[in-house]
Amino acid sequence: MHAPDQAELLTLLGTGLAVVGADLRVAWINPALGEMLDVGPRTAVGQPVGQLIREPNLAAQLARTTSEARGFNLRAITFGTARGRDITADLALQPIGDGRVLIEVHPLAPDLSVTETPLSATLRGFAHEVKNPLAGLRGAAQLLERRVADDDLRSLAAMVIAEADRLAALADGLLRHGGAARIGPVNIHELLERLEGLVTAEANAPAVRHDYDPSLPDVLGDNDRLLQVLLNLTRNAIEAGARTLTLRTRIEHGARLGDRTVRAALRVDVTDDGPGVPDELRDVLFQPLVSGRPDGTGLGLALSREIALEHGGDLRYASRPGDTVFSLYLPMERPHE
Repeated sequence: MHAPDQAELLTLLGTGLAVVGADLRVAWINPALGEMLDVGPRTAVGQPVGQLIREPNLAAQLARTTSEARGFNLRAITFGTARGRDITADLALQPIGDGRVLIEVHPLAPDLSVTETPLSATLRGFAHEVKNPLAGLRGAAQLLERRVADDDLRSLAAMVIAEADRLAALADGLLRHGGAARIGPVNIHELLERLEGLVTAEANAPAVRHDYDPSLPDVLGDNDRLLQVLLNLTRNAIEAGARTLTLRTRIEHGARLGDRTVRAALRVDVTDDGPGVPDELRDVLFQPLVSGRPDGTGLGLALSREIALEHGGDLRYASRPGDTVFSLYLPMERPHE
């Protein structure tokens, strides 16, 4: 067995490494950093480094590294990847000649004291308990689908199977460390069509109206989690006695989301004609274990808002008898852009 040479050792290192040329394009990247950034090493070579490590000040810092011919350490930098994930890491920049810079990326472990909220812990416990009943539900629906001849009944059984799979995936996501979202392009109108199919299949289904902006582009998000938010909103309205739901999509410019203002946000309104939010719940509606129904868990809206915040957005409402609007806001650009 031959001793590994220097290039092989760099490839085997668990530390994320990349060499960036004077043109700010990736000249080399090791597999560890490729995995971290969700990109293959061969695909990464030649790409602008700003496409892979989306940190607004990185280009200026690389230029300073080469011009001053000395290394710099960037502590606790949060940057986005091409796939939409956010990573917090220490970055070490070291000039290696000919205008090239070696970048080392050392991800920081999440601070569980900050990220592990009581709601997240409660939901993970719930997810653990719900997985076995979901498996039984799916199995029963599969048997039903095979044995019935009626096409409508088979379609309903298939819907039960699809929903059981979606809930199982959500449970798996909550049980994974951090419950990381699976970010990808989401066509909001296709998502709302799926939502309408689920709503109208229920026994006490309300009338559903549309008010869509057909020009809306895709938004980045976790398709299943966003569907869960909208399902929570519509089912709350139905259980409160709403007879009509209106689903509306709009672009809102200069939206304030948390502590920042974004150029544009997608707004999805779920409007119902139910009795409205009780006065005693208006200030605590999104808190865990708060419910206006005796049989309610008080987790639906709390989870929905947590998912909205996880996407860099927000969930808000305005309510009066006969006209309640819950608005889901999603930024059209990622927070680092």
